[in-house]
Amino acid sequence: MRLGNQIPNYITLGNLLAGTVAVIFAVDGDFKTAAIFVLIGIIFDFFDGFIARLLKVSGELGKQLDSLADMVTSGVVPGIIMFKLIQSNLVVENSLEMKTEQILDIPLIGLILTLAACYRLASFNLDTRQTDSFIGLPTPAMCLFVISLPLIRMHSEVEFVNDLISNNYFLIALTCVLSFLMNAELHLFSLKFKEYSFKNNYIKYIFLIASVLLIFKLNFLAIPLIIMVYILLSVFKKRFL
Repeated sequence: MRLGNQIPNYITLGNLLAGTVAVIFAVDGDFKTAAIFVLIGIIFDFFDGFIARLLKVSGELGKQLDSLADMVTSGVVPGIIMFKLIQSNLVVENSLEMKTEQILDIPLIGLILTLAACYRLASFNLDTRQTDSFIGLPTPAMCLFVISLPLIRMHSEVEFVNDLISNNYFLIALTCVLSFLMNAELHLFSLKFKEYSFKNNYIKYIFLIASVLLIFKLNFLAIPLIIMVYILLSVFKKRFL
């Protein structure tokens, strides 16, 4: 195989490297740096497919590499971050005589995200229906939702939202909901464009415009809202269009 045909695979390995570095920072509790490397990994994840289509190369190796890299960047990292968030909340509560065993055991619930992401990625490789759209929430979307939570808590002035993120009942419920959505029979549109006319892509354009406006207005708080808008627009598109 020509060296040029391997370029998409090298880009995929860049995704894996970025995800591995993000794991290190997530374990250390440096969520901002972890988020930066996750974003780098997701950018690599987008461009490996783009370059593969541009070079007109594809193969089983690239498909498997892509899922393995996503498993680290968009599967392991959010699981660790949810683990650390739940753990940090328990440490605060430990002043109220919380048992040490609870601090060690309860945060493991956050790793359900990693297990659910693994199952989704394996299912995606076998599902021939997901060429132009998605069935179930993509792992990068779940990952962006989760990595935004500690950043929101650090920078948001909305007390209600910060209280939610500091509530382990909410975090555990969110873990279960996101794990379910990744593997649900939920039809979601893809942001890939076959052509760029507004008539055939207006749902995608509405989503992109709404996303930009939310980011400018709400900063990190926009990220989970964007994911929710994405799901709602997809349900609307499937049901009424």
